[in-house]
Amino acid sequence: MNPTTRKATLSDLPALLGFEQGLINAERPMDSQIMDGDISYYSISDLIENSDSEVFIAEIADEIVASGYAKIKEDHHYLKHKKQGYLGFMFVPEKHRGNGYNQIVLDALLAWCKEHGVFEIRLDVYDVNEPAISAYLKAGFKKYLINMRLDIENLDI
Repeated sequence: MNPTTRKATLSDLPALLGFEQGLINAERPMDSQIMDGDISYYSISDLIENSDSEVFIAEIADEIVASGYAKIKEDHHYLKHKKQGYLGFMFVPEKHRGNGYNQIVLDALLAWCKEHGVFEIRLDVYDVNEPAISAYLKAGFKKYLINMRLDIENLDI
């Protein structure tokens, strides 16, 4: 059965909050800096309600199988483009992975950005998240910048 995509509504919030926790749990092993316990990455209701962002979901028979958001952001003054579409909250529950559902949501997000005159698209992905990197490369994204970090708390400086 093929999923349908649509814009999320506030009635989807309980399921999307569950997705957010699934995403956090999937990313914790990739990032030692994520706090333990209950945390939240996003204000999903704001992403749904604001005119500069949109949350899309893919669903099959009233079950949400994928999510993602696009947010229009002002970009650096020195770049050729003035705005970028920033993508996040890309999540597919484990039982639904490998079926192309992320690509369906990605296509909806990219179409939304294009409809809003935003053609520069960015996202962040952990360098160890090879399945996600592979999917984004397959979708046409290119590696751009490397964000590096150093914890100096226990270094002799």
